[in-house]
Amino acid sequence: MTKTPETAAPAIRLPEVRGVLTPERPLAELTWMRVGGPADWLFQPADRADLAAFLAALPAEVPVMAMGVGSNLIVRDGGVRGVVIRLGRGFNGIETGDGLVRAGAAALDAHVARKAAEAGLDLTFLRTIPGAVGGAVRMNAGCYGAYVADHLVEVTAILRDGATVTLPAHDLGLGYRTSKLPEGAVIVEAVFRTWAGDPEELAAKMADQLARRDASQPTKDRTAGSTFRNPAGYSSTGLADDSHELKAWTLIDEAGMRGARIGGAVMNEKHSNFLTNAGGATATDLESLGEAVRKRVYEVRGLTLEWEIMRVGEPAPDD
Repeated sequence: MTKTPETAAPAIRLPEVRGVLTPERPLAELTWMRVGGPADWLFQPADRADLAAFLAALPAEVPVMAMGVGSNLIVRDGGVRGVVIRLGRGFNGIETGDGLVRAGAAALDAHVARKAAEAGLDLTFLRTIPGAVGGAVRMNAGCYGAYVADHLVEVTAILRDGATVTLPAHDLGLGYRTSKLPEGAVIVEAVFRTWAGDPEELAAKMADQLARRDASQPTKDRTAGSTFRNPAGYSSTGLADDSHELKAWTLIDEAGMRGARIGGAVMNEKHSNFLTNAGGATATDLESLGEAVRKRVYEVRGLTLEWEIMRVGEPAPDD
């Protein structure tokens, strides 16, 4: 049924949609950290045409933010201004053939890895990445020595003005946990190229990866994955080489911040680069603890840790 929003905060008239457009939608329950305030509007488009038409008609001054499954995200306690777009059904298809895997942006990374493996295609590195394809592309996600950039052919995106474009991977500026997508662009599909493998061997490889991850990471706690990026260009001896990459968790441990706590936020005892909502944390608790860790690491080692978790929105009014 067509929905025509007449009133909202902020007081703007939004385009008609076929999907679901919800005002003042709490976002905490949509993130793995379970913190944060509401979005002015949450839009869940019915399909690409619905999304494109909405963006084309949306007043240019209204900010837009694409959100996946919230696995690498802290929403601040004051919420997000403008429109948050979250893709769901209609954007999660997975197709394989001719060495290619075509996946909707809402397809879970783990599902893409499994579907590819069943077709004898190796995207096993995606199996342990918590999130969906759109976020994996935006962050150039990777593990076990493989990254999205190693396999990505192209993405289809809808721009802020509603235009649909195909962007080759080399135009995205993919780097370590970064990309350079056009401002306001919403990825709707990605195409990956990979090599063939035996389905049973690929399944066994993924099972081993899962076991290794579960042994070393707090997968049953409320985290958003790795909190900080590993410092680029530094080895464990401080030299600029790649032979012994310096890990963020070792810096956190050296700074004595494993187990550090502010309110309900804690640097996880099992893996100190996992900022954790141990119960009742606010976004302010989490971000404050992260900043305290960054400050202490700089004091001890003279290195500045960079956030890997995305932090969006505004602080609570009384912060």
